[in-house]
Amino acid sequence: MISRTRRPSKSSGGAPDSPPDFAPASPPASPPDFAPASPPDFAPASPSDSLYRRSSERRANERTDAVPAKRGKPVLSLKGRALGYLSRREYSRAELRRKLLPHTDDPDEIDRLLDSLERDKYLSNDRFAESVVHRRAQRVGTSRIVGELKQHQVDPAKVAALAEQLRDTELARARAVWQKKFGEVATTPEDRARQMRFLASRGFSHAVIGKVVSGADEFPDDS
Repeated sequence: MISRTRRPSKSSGGAPDSPPDFAPASPPASPPDFAPASPPDFAPASPSDSLYRRSSERRANERTDAVPAKRGKPVLSLKGRALGYLSRREYSRAELRRKLLPHTDDPDEIDRLLDSLERDKYLSNDRFAESVVHRRAQRVGTSRIVGELKQHQVDPAKVAALAEQLRDTELARARAVWQKKFGEVATTPEDRARQMRFLASRGFSHAVIGKVVSGADEFPDDS
């Protein structure tokens, strides 16, 4: 039997083709080894540890108790409250008594305090009456001011004296109020009635209102 020898094929370079090199695949890597975690060791507390812990807690509580609590606003005494009111403006005795009533269960205590304040000249109905005239005379008439003083139980003799002074300037004060609000004589009955109602609501007398609204300049005040 004749064996045939296979001729090597020729490449372009004339050298025989060598078979491709294939490296055998490496086996897959083995998974990492994880050792199971051992449970933590808890040793039972010794009697000395328990005693130390109780001592620490007791000292902490003592430090907490030693911190003073925050104090609120100090409560004013009745006299301190009354002087606070009087430091802002003048009060009548009746008005100051009404202001102090919600702060005590003993009305007699208020009366004793008011007597003391009047003796020491901190409280004065006369000064209150004069302050009302000073504040209100440029805006309202005599009857309004007199009514306010009577509500505050000012002495009738003091009220009468102040009313007399106010009537002497009633016309000039009413004209100033009218000038600021209207500034010109009414030309219709409706406007005239409106001006008269306004001045009457301010407490000016009817005689003074008639003179102001009619445009009279110089008339004696016979109100």
